[in-house]
Amino acid sequence: MIARAGAGPLRRLVVLRHAKSAWPEGVPDHERPLAPRGRRDAPAAGRALAEADCLPDLALCSTALRARQTWELASAQWGTPPPVRRDPRLYAADVSDLLTAVHEVPAEVETLLLVGHNPGLEELVLELAGDSLDDALDEVRLKFPTSAIAVLAWHGPAWEALAPGTALLTSMLVPRGRKKNDGK
Repeated sequence: MIARAGAGPLRRLVVLRHAKSAWPEGVPDHERPLAPRGRRDAPAAGRALAEADCLPDLALCSTALRARQTWELASAQWGTPPPVRRDPRLYAADVSDLLTAVHEVPAEVETLLLVGHNPGLEELVLELAGDSLDDALDEVRLKFPTSAIAVLAWHGPAWEALAPGTALLTSMLVPRGRKKNDGK
């Protein structure tokens, strides 16, 4: 069941999976950087969020290098990026860990951006979405690839009230950057 208007202000949880990462030999998983494709896709994700009018009031970002680089490249596309909190709990997080972090967000934040990893992010979106517009929920079930963005909307008095099945998945998109030599 989706919370009805009047149950609190409209809030949006924007979920961004980190961009494509590299797999350099001998580098610990937490320190893996973005691959060239990730360095193209992360700014495209930032532009897509701006075009969709989904700029956050606050961002929560995994401490993993690839998530931090995704945040930096995406948020560089905006005039003034919002504050960011780097949270070590978001690395390798499951739904419970992710919800705990979200529930701690101050009530004055209306749009929250979560930058992290799969499978936790995909599972969070599927857990929270009671319904979706168009076929967005089916798209997430099919695949939530690198640089994917899911936007969940719900009415609630505070973030701690966000519960499974209470949000509407309003969109799911996968922005991709262009190679410099692709003719455009």
